[in-house]
Amino acid sequence: MLVAGAGAALAVDYELETIVDDLRWPWSVAQLPDGGFLITQREGQLVHISAEGKKQVLKNTPDTLFGGQGGYMDVVLHPDFSTNRRIYLSYAEGVSKANGTAIFSGRLENGAIVDGRQIFRVAQDKTTPQHYGARMLFMPDGSLLLTTGDGFEHREDAQDPASQLGKVIRINEDGNAVGTGDDRLGRGSPVYSYGHRNPQGLALDEKRGIVYLHEHGPRGGDEVNVLAAGNNYGWPAVTRGVDYSGAYVSPFKEAPGMENGIWVWTPSIAPSSMAWYEGSRFSDWSGSLLVGALVDMEVRRLRVIDGVVTEEEALFSELETRIRDVRVFDGSIYLLTDGEVGQLIEVLPR
Repeated sequence: MLVAGAGAALAVDYELETIVDDLRWPWSVAQLPDGGFLITQREGQLVHISAEGKKQVLKNTPDTLFGGQGGYMDVVLHPDFSTNRRIYLSYAEGVSKANGTAIFSGRLENGAIVDGRQIFRVAQDKTTPQHYGARMLFMPDGSLLLTTGDGFEHREDAQDPASQLGKVIRINEDGNAVGTGDDRLGRGSPVYSYGHRNPQGLALDEKRGIVYLHEHGPRGGDEVNVLAAGNNYGWPAVTRGVDYSGAYVSPFKEAPGMENGIWVWTPSIAPSSMAWYEGSRFSDWSGSLLVGALVDMEVRRLRVIDGVVTEEEALFSELETRIRDVRVFDGSIYLLTDGEVGQLIEVLPR
């Protein structure tokens, strides 16, 4: 195992230990109860890393559209995984001109996924292999949240409650819709919130019952939001970024009835993932969001007190590589680096 040390000048002294170092285009990691891991590789592999470090590509997983930003993306365990062995995988389904974010679920048994099936797929096709969202989070009530992107070329659909593009979707464990009871969204609709561009971060502060979401802006305007049912988060009617051409997406940075982010990055950091840290291993970081920053090749730590960001700190820049996923499992912090040769790294107290 490779170990990299942190500078002594930092307020929190840590070291970085590499657990796996030969991953291809990894996107997400989940920890198993026995200490092993499941890792998605965007090309279309779900990899099992045993507690002893043995690597195995699991069988019976779905075909995917690998290209652009598509492929295998998030993986999460059912809250009762220890008894039902059920996993959830988000992925790009379809072809380049007609595709969408989907969820596949099955049971992990003997090196394969058994009884697997697609339980959800965004109803509307998009015509580009971009902006899938695809982050998942189980809520305390057992429902599952899924973020969906606007498809890049379909950004106006993010403001249409009848479309499932640019949304947060809420479903039961079997894929059926959990309605919000909000007439604006349709009582039988799985749409939980709308007005999103490409949200790829979801994190739960269990103690306070707060869900945080972050999403990519265009050129500037990456933002962190407090997520709540029925809310409109503005895209593309309001934004603090501009189009890639430099033209305005919208002249408005805020508007009545649309939620403002609690933190905004301009220029963009390209936020990749997000975890809530409330642990004793690194007590100075407790009560913070940990956000992967692809552009700046680091993790941004945001301390949040009563819904207000009071502090920002850059971490782990010594890795000098893009951070694709940040996770907290049982008080331990894990990083997944991006690229053709990716790594799973654990952050340890020195």
